[in-house]
Amino acid sequence: MTKSEITKIYDLEERTFEFAKRCRAFVKKLRKTIANIEDGRQLIRASGSVGANYIEANESLSKKDFVMRVKISRKEAKESRYWLKLLDTSDSDDLIREQGELIAEATELMNIFGAILRKS
Repeated sequence: MTKSEITKIYDLEERTFEFAKRCRAFVKKLRKTIANIEDGRQLIRASGSVGANYIEANESLSKKDFVMRVKISRKEAKESRYWLKLLDTSDSDDLIREQGELIAEATELMNIFGAILRKS
């Protein structure tokens, strides 16, 4: 692996970690309705799973295992986007903006994992 490849791996691991942290901080700011609590739990699980599966992919023992883990990361990013869209932020312009930023990040992560899969 070249230094450039190692940096890219680290950057994506860090990026997925930051995404999960941002999702957790976002959920803490939401109104505590039954729907937000349940959807927030799902978002926390899915957003954490994006990075966890990417780390597993980088430690995979075979190309087949790598591809499967990256597919799971992509699926979890897509699921995170779904839960983000369901959360009720209608009472705050700041929350609406932050929700949009997180949805955009989930979409970008999906696209990155899709590109990795096409190249694998």
